[in-house]
Amino acid sequence: MSKSFKALWITESDGEFQRKIIHREVNDLPQHDTLIRVHYSSLNYKDALSINGHKGITRNFPHQPGIDAAGEVVETSHPDLQTGQPVIVTGYDLGMNTDGGLGQYIRVPSDWIVPLPNGMSLFQAMIYGTAGFTAALGLWLLERNGQQPEHGKIVVTGATGGVGSMAVAIVSQAGYDVIASTGKKDSEEQYLKELGATDVVDRSFVDIQTDKLLLKSKWAGGIDTVGGNTLHTLLKACEPYGNIACCGLVQSPNLNISVYPFIINGISLLGIATAENPLHQKIQIWEKLNGKWAVPHLEKISKVISLNEVSDYIDLMMKGNTKGRIVVDLNKI
Repeated sequence: MSKSFKALWITESDGEFQRKIIHREVNDLPQHDTLIRVHYSSLNYKDALSINGHKGITRNFPHQPGIDAAGEVVETSHPDLQTGQPVIVTGYDLGMNTDGGLGQYIRVPSDWIVPLPNGMSLFQAMIYGTAGFTAALGLWLLERNGQQPEHGKIVVTGATGGVGSMAVAIVSQAGYDVIASTGKKDSEEQYLKELGATDVVDRSFVDIQTDKLLLKSKWAGGIDTVGGNTLHTLLKACEPYGNIACCGLVQSPNLNISVYPFIINGISLLGIATAENPLHQKIQIWEKLNGKWAVPHLEKISKVISLNEVSDYIDLMMKGNTKGRIVVDLNKI
């Protein structure tokens, strides 16, 4: 298939990385078995790292980034997929070293593709995106390890960010009381309560500097998007036999902690790894997001931008000046 399309294109020259919108050819995409016309993508912290040249995310440039994509199948050789079928692609190598969703077309292996759940729109799928999937996977891990609403409140850190906002909304929708922790309490308390938070606290509440090996219990479990001493605090102040699921490192990738929360209080630390989930598990999580964990009024969490606006919003994201989910409309150029 010979067709021109628009894409965000990242180039490297003498260690400097440039961004521009270019016209590409479909024939230049990787030779995988399914071609997808992308209608929506979204912005994630991993996209910001890739766009800014983080070699731990993207090794080779030039590159078309975007770890999320929702669109329709244009061509496929896979018998379980059909032309025109609406689909979701998140994780795996998309937007890392395989051309990603910040372009109007992608070509990917069929075993990366999740059929769009019945009743969910492509736009809604990208409000969730990797952030919503990550939050939902975190809750799934907590519940698989025995967490239930009657055990007590769940704390969510980095609550105004993409994953944090989705976690507050999804965990609340699943029937839990949610403590939302944020550095923007003064300006965003109402926003977080609209998402379903029972309590909104300053991030200092979950970032306690102390040599104590354990702290008085403050929550029954948590989803952490921050890492560092915040994760340390969540573990030390969790009620016995609770669970903390973690996916972030913006504060620090290091965790300096004793074994006391684990061997005295029986706390479980659960890692949320979203990139390489088996496809059957991904489908299961997406069906939950389309069912009892579905977030009402998703638009409250989202802002829609065009491909031309991505660069500006990536800069805002790197400065911590975005909230909720940024959805990219690939039809809006």
